Amino acid sequence: MNHTKLFRWSVVAALAGFIFGFDTVVISGANLPIKELWQTSPLFHGFFIMSMALWGTLVGSIFGGIPTEILGRKKTLTWIGVLFVVSAFGTAFAQDPYTFSLFRFIGGIGIGVSSVVAPTYISEISTPATRGRLGAMYQFNIVFGILVAFLSNYFFEGFGGNNDWRWMLGVLAVPSIIYTIMVLGVPESPRWLITRKKDTAKAKEILQLIGVSDINAEMDAIEKSNNQVYSDDKNEGTAGSIMQAKFRPVLYLAFFIAFFNQFSGINFILYYAPEILSRIGLGQKDSLLNSISIGGINLIFTFVGLYLIDKLGRKKLLLIGSIGYIISLAAVAYCFAVHASTTALMTFLLLFIASHAVGQGAVIWVFISEIFPNHLRAKGQSFGASVHWVFAALITLITPIFLDEENGLFKDNPWPIFAFFAIMMVGQLLWVVFVMPETKNLSLEDLEAKLTSK
Repeated sequence: MNHTKLFRWSVVAALAGFIFGFDTVVISGANLPIKELWQTSPLFHGFFIMSMALWGTLVGSIFGGIPTEILGRKKTLTWIGVLFVVSAFGTAFAQDPYTFSLFRFIGGIGIGVSSVVAPTYISEISTPATRGRLGAMYQFNIVFGILVAFLSNYFFEGFGGNNDWRWMLGVLAVPSIIYTIMVLGVPESPRWLITRKKDTAKAKEILQLIGVSDINAEMDAIEKSNNQVYSDDKNEGTAGSIMQAKFRPVLYLAFFIAFFNQFSGINFILYYAPEILSRIGLGQKDSLLNSISIGGINLIFTFVGLYLIDKLGRKKLLLIGSIGYIISLAAVAYCFAVHASTTALMTFLLLFIASHAVGQGAVIWVFISEIFPNHLRAKGQSFGASVHWVFAALITLITPIFLDEENGLFKDNPWPIFAFFAIMMVGQLLWVVFVMPETKNLSLEDLEAKLTSK
């Protein structure tokens, strides 16, 4: 097995996650300056400024399976890099909230498609023994992008006067250009070549480059799985449909892991970290500095998740994360309710971030990319990502209604929000214990046979 090439290609594809993470969080530093600049209403600010990228992400995730399946994994990875570059320059030079929102929407489309194609691509070039670690590289890059965004926001604060936020957003063009160039050097997914293009010669060549020990056996397994699925689809008259009854188990699995991911409150905290921290008496600069500690803990414990995901498995990591979620979110709610010290609040916020990094953060994109059959993986990944981004957009949209300093429902104390998320994580714990299957150390074809209802 050529681990060096496999790792390099996985890292390049996963760099889309870096831009995903950076773009997701960079708006937190621009949030308050843009609010003051354009003086928009809380509803407008929430819908257009803060969550427009998420609406673009939702569109990208819903339709991302189409180019991933038709154009192929590699071409789709390349095109999302172009969208990232356009978005970075567009938002940096925007002169009004509508133009700004348009370019945020374009960047969001790139993020949405990346959440479909990058995990799909990585899972299809990996082996059962390495799929967890390599798949989690996408999440690692998301987290690394989040940390770099927090650092960037901190250092650009005071850099350009009233135009600080333009520098914060525009600097994303640099990694976007680098990513677009690097992705040109990765090969196409051999499973896509076999199932979609019927190009077995090219697929065999790529499997040789990866270093698969028994290429003929690998190709036979892929072709057998593909032929069996299409034979079943033809008999049912629903060829290529992900909505067949036999796929309901994996659809439910994808739905609930994505649902619980967002109802942990992770995007709420990452998007609004400086504003949440300002509620406990920290100024804008101090809030940005403490946001960096959130990004740092996220990165450290993502390494822990990467190390453990192929050893303990996906289910055990989510069990650990769920327990950490419940303890930390309940404690944060309590700290806000009794006006505890800044140190206590930050401690439990960081415990929350660590719990997410080890659990949902490490698992979600790997798990969704594993559970669908080869010929429907792009559509399945699109479904799971869409659920994730629907709830992410809704939570980000309504947050200003709760947090607005003048009219927010919890303008004086946001403790009920954290209490609600803690209750939702009890639901996740029960789902993990009683429903979620383990997927480690099984080939994609074996998982298909195990999880697909006959």
